[in-house]
Order: sequence, then C-alpha cells, then structure tokens
Amino acid sequence: MTANSYTIPTEKIIERLVSENPWWKSRSIDDSLNKMKRRLYFDLIFPQIKDISLRRTILLMGPRRVGKTVMLYHAIQELLRKKAAPNSIFFVGIDNPLYINMGLEELLKLAVKASGREQMEGNYVFFDEIQYLKDWERHLKVLTDSYPKTKFVVSGSAAAALRLRSTESGAGRFHDFILPPLTFREFLYLKDMEHLVQPAEIFFSGKKLPFYKSFDIKALNEQFFRYINYGGYPEIIFDSTVRNDLPEYIKNDIIDKVLLRDLPGIYGIRDVQELNRFFTYLAYNTGKEFSPQTIAKDSGLKTEVIKRYIEYLEAAFLINVVTKVDENARYFKRITGFKIYLTNSSLRTALFSPVAASDDEAGSMVETAIYAQWMHRGHTRLHYAKWKTGRKEGEVDMVQLHTGKLKPEWALEIKWSNRYVEKPHELKSLLSFCNQNKLSAATITTIDKQTQLVQNGIELNFLPASLYAYAASIDR
Repeated sequence: MTANSYTIPTEKIIERLVSENPWWKSRSIDDSLNKMKRRLYFDLIFPQIKDISLRRTILLMGPRRVGKTVMLYHAIQELLRKKAAPNSIFFVGIDNPLYINMGLEELLKLAVKASGREQMEGNYVFFDEIQYLKDWERHLKVLTDSYPKTKFVVSGSAAAALRLRSTESGAGRFHDFILPPLTFREFLYLKDMEHLVQPAEIFFSGKKLPFYKSFDIKALNEQFFRYINYGGYPEIIFDSTVRNDLPEYIKNDIIDKVLLRDLPGIYGIRDVQELNRFFTYLAYNTGKEFSPQTIAKDSGLKTEVIKRYIEYLEAAFLINVVTKVDENARYFKRITGFKIYLTNSSLRTALFSPVAASDDEAGSMVETAIYAQWMHRGHTRLHYAKWKTGRKEGEVDMVQLHTGKLKPEWALEIKWSNRYVEKPHELKSLLSFCNQNKLSAATITTIDKQTQLVQNGIELNFLPASLYAYAASIDR
C-alpha cells in the first residue's frame, strides 16, 4: 500500500461539493424546503447571517434533531431570494468521510473553485456538523481573521464540545446561537393550531400587560399535553413515520447517540451504561430537588463523578440545572440542593410512557415544560426559593432575580390544579416570600381557571398553565 492510498482525488471532492450546492447551477434550493415551515427562531438568527459586515462567526448549537441543518438551508433559501449570487453561497457537510483530514481553509478554497467563483471575499459559508473536524475551533478562528468580508456559519450537535471549545478559542470572534427543542408556541405554529390562542391583555400589579386568551381552553390543554409528551422535535410533526414510532425515534436518534456516542467521544467516558442509567434516573425525577448526597445514595456514584455527569448532560442540552435562593432571595453560601429539569419533557416519555393530564406525574411534567419555555433563552436569573428557619419553611417554584440588584422581579407558583383559586390562603410560602421581598403581586398557574384575587395584601394572578407556557415561549 502506497503512502497516497488513502488520498481522495481532488476532482471527487469537487464533485461532492457541487452536489451539495445545487443552487450554483439551478439558482434555487430543494422544493421540499419550500413546503416546510420555518422555525420561529429563524427570524432571530437570519439578520445576523445576512450581515457580512458583522465580523463574527455564528455557531448554531443545540441538541440533536431540533432542525439546525434545515435552518441553514432556510438561510440559504432566503439569501437566494434576496438576490445573493448563488455561487457566493457554500454549504459543506463536515460529517462526510470525504472531508476527513482536510482543513476548513482547504475546503473553502475547493468550494470557491468548484463554484466558479473568482473571489474569496463576500461569500456566505455554511459548515454543518463542525465538530467532526479535529481542532475545528482553531481552523475557524483563522478563517474568521483571514476573511473579514466573508460570513461563516457553523452548526453542530455535539453541543458540549462546541460550547467548551468556543469559549476557549473564539472569544470576540464567535457568536453562540442556541437552537433548543420546540417551544409550545412553535409546536402550535408548526401544527397550524395557533388559532387556539388569541392576543389579550391582563392587569398585573396595576399595569396593563400583553397576554393571551383561548376560547377553547380544553382543546388548548389537549395540545399542551401532546406537546409535553411528543412535542420537542420538528421531524415528529412533519414525518408520519417518525410519529408512529416516536419513543424509538427519540431514544435511538437523540438520547442514545448523545449518551453512547457524543459524550463518550468528547470526554472519554468509559462506562456508558452508567451514564445512561444516571440520565434515566434524572429523567424520571425531572423537576425534583436533588443534592449531591441524595444522588450518591440513590445511584452509588461518587460525588465527583456525579458533578461531571451533570456538567456533561447540561452541556449537551439534555438537562437544565436550577439553583435555589432563600426566603430573602439570597444565594446559599454552600450548594445544598438544586433542581434538575429535562430540556424537553418528551425525553421522559421516550424512556417511560406518556403522561395524562390526570396522572400524578402531570404536575412535574407541566413544571418541566414551563421551565423549558424560559430556559431556552439562556435565562441564568431563574431560580427556585426554598428555606427552613426554625419552624418556618417554604418553597416557591420559580423566581427571577434582577441582574444588577439581585432582588426578585417576580415569583411564580406552578400548579396543575384549580384548588388554590378557591383556597388562596393555602399559598403560604408564596405569600410569605412576596411579603418578605416587597413583591405586590405573584402568578399561579391552574388547569383552566383565570382570575385575580387579593390575599394578605398580595395580588394573586391565576392563569391557565397552557396559556402561561405559550406566553413564556415568546422571546422578548
């Protein structure tokens, strides 16, 4: 075998690049994309892609199967509509074995040659699944510096590697854009069911605020639980084959590939079954409070291993970790407890079984879904409050702290029950927290009741959980 036996002829690589970029010849993109609705996040990312003068490479990150590659194609489609030269747009799927051992600049120069383009500047370059290239962040940094008049956009599913390496090597050059699983609003939008929700207004603490209403809250709640059980991934909505075998699709194509391949490959994890069991344990208990000690006792793992696994799973966008504050909204000096939520509740359905609105687990799944609507925007100011002082103890499900003052801006109690509309005095923890922190109003979710009451001088706003989730999923 000669030294060049493994070398792929340049003309074969060029042929592949031409096939990956059909718009060079046809001046248009695949018709199937025209029929596929864009995710609502597209309107947030496209202005950054279009602006070549903004000298920052965009890293489109997120878990598997949330539509990153499709979003890149939608961006290409929109660039063509806005009259960008077809041969100035390059798409390269880095996961193709043909490109193994090739650098990004080498690929770029071949793409320019294959397209018939005569200049290296003024181009839009899309690298899909960037993590398959060794030392990709170093290559990308060089490209960003070398071609300031070209826009680079990269995507990747192994989010842990992307986040870790981008923060180390691309400071000031890379802009992270996280594409999460579907929000509840996107779920309704992609299913053409947004008619179940209409704009409205509510009064909160004396102010008129935009909100929503539903003339058929029963139908909206049915869709809310379909979203909770099945709604995280666009492919589920568009592909009937996937819908018919949903648990296997999510487990095999999303969970297993992350736990058994991506994370072990990135971090050198040897006992993948141990990691799998650990994630299953967290998924079953989504929304519950943990401590390193309780997890160690339940799992038999050492605390340092637990800490690493949690960091890995959070970096891979499978879980969100939420820390607590005390009754004065102050951080604890020592972490004694934290809550863990799945980034999308349908991960639990895939591992176990669907949850009905009447099941005991419904409350924790609703809480998981509502947290997901907020956390997809990278909210680090969200906490839960829990305290025990003498005989006094209490808990509030969600608290948002002001960035500078570190004082609570609002408090939310997540319930899947109408009980507290009739018995607001039972909301002792919430009322105490509001009084302690001078909050004049708070919100409580319900099944289907919407009203406003005053208890102990605190305005209590009761809102259906499905409507609240819809409102929280809209980026402000």
